[in-house]
Amino acid sequence: MKSLTINASQRESVGKKATKALRNAGQVPCVIYGGDTIVHFAAPEIAFKNLVYTPDVHTVVIALDNGTKINAILQDIQFHPVTDKILHIDFVEIFDDKPITVELPFRTTGNARGVLNGGVLRYNLRRIKVKGLASKLPDLIEGDITNLKIGNKLLVTSLASDDFTILHPDNTVVCMVKTSRTAVADDDDDEEEGTEAATEGAEAPAAEA
Repeated sequence: MKSLTINASQRESVGKKATKALRNAGQVPCVIYGGDTIVHFAAPEIAFKNLVYTPDVHTVVIALDNGTKINAILQDIQFHPVTDKILHIDFVEIFDDKPITVELPFRTTGNARGVLNGGVLRYNLRRIKVKGLASKLPDLIEGDITNLKIGNKLLVTSLASDDFTILHPDNTVVCMVKTSRTAVADDDDDEEEGTEAATEGAEAPAAEA
């Protein structure tokens, strides 16, 4: 999983007055949970641009002005309801031996047979919730849809990996190929139907004279 560094200043005052002053100065108040102690810090809003305004998921190195560096991952974020400015961010400290829970982006590979025949690919999930060690988690999860015909579905079980545990029920549909007005029959389906019809004809008893 990708990582980025945010240079920040540890803050001692955490009251409403101090928080308001930080925001007025263009700083975002933040907190890190999960370690031995709760750490409060602040950083310029622009420092979070590549973390917040992207579909990618990153781990974060919080580099405090006292020389301390903390590995963490974004847990929750609050935006102003009118201006969309970042009001507050919660992080969770991560460790090499403790699994974390994240939602990773999902991306398809290949061209679905059903889509080539006029079907439409529909997504039920754009992100997959998984649990695993941060060092083993990928940047995203890929699923091959090449063999999906019209009506076929890709389930989360097709995305299983030894590096993480998928936290969705096994029957969860990630995407599927739905029919459309312009859809045409799959050639293999036609061949199968033709073979079945021929077989039925061969098995039928001959008419008596």
